[in-house]
Amino acid sequence: MSTHAKKVTLRTLHQMKNQGTKIAMVTAYDYPSAKMAEAGGADLLLVGDSLGMVVLGYESTVPVTLEDMLHHTKAVVRGAHHSLVVSDLPFLTAHLGREDVLKAAGRLMQEGGAQAVKVEGCNNAVLDGIRACVDAGIPVMGHIGLTPQSVHQLGGYRIQGRDLESAKQLMDDAKRLEEAGVFSIVLECVPEEVTARITEALNVPTIGIGAGRFCDGQVLVYHDLLQYGSEMSPSFVKTYAKTGEEVIRGIATYVREVREGAFPDKKHTFQLHPSVMDTLYGGRSS
Repeated sequence: MSTHAKKVTLRTLHQMKNQGTKIAMVTAYDYPSAKMAEAGGADLLLVGDSLGMVVLGYESTVPVTLEDMLHHTKAVVRGAHHSLVVSDLPFLTAHLGREDVLKAAGRLMQEGGAQAVKVEGCNNAVLDGIRACVDAGIPVMGHIGLTPQSVHQLGGYRIQGRDLESAKQLMDDAKRLEEAGVFSIVLECVPEEVTARITEALNVPTIGIGAGRFCDGQVLVYHDLLQYGSEMSPSFVKTYAKTGEEVIRGIATYVREVREGAFPDKKHTFQLHPSVMDTLYGGRSS
């Protein structure tokens, strides 16, 4: 059951960091996944552009459009009442001009119903867009380390910050994001020693995915943690339920019973009233 009697807010997250209470974020992509993740106690629901891979079947997050994000964000918001819903700005959006970034982020909140947006990267264009959103009253979550939208530029899904130069760059980027006004930062595929330094240096919460034990919180993809139709199994993912196996088993049983004529049986069919049967069949029953 949900652990939150009230709506999770940005203030809630900062209190959790200050109190040392770990933050739990789960991705959600539709109404049922939002309902179940919230019922399980998730503090935040991330409508991630990872939906491109685990829901839409793309090889990366790059093909995901703003319209895709709006469609799925609306569904998640309808299923969430206490968790804070964060929606991803899709590929390239955060690198456009301030006006375009504001329009996209505004649509995710005004049309989609999200309470915040997440932005990948930390170059000058991205920072400028973040500042524009924050100035307009749009809460922004940052995302550094492995940024899936840049997977082709990064040369694949690789751990970031393993050498001194790149570790320092990550720490600098985290500080720049905080200065730009983000309320939280996702650290993806980063050595936990670097994560620890960043988390200690920031006033805003850090949320890790493949970033070790020392973040203020963690996030996992819904389909990964439940082993539900996901073919990817990153080493940092822990499977908490083998939902996919159970789903396949249930469907296979259904198919077998249909083939054998065992489903539907009389219990699962509707029957006519006897008086109607008499009229239709002249007193005969079938």
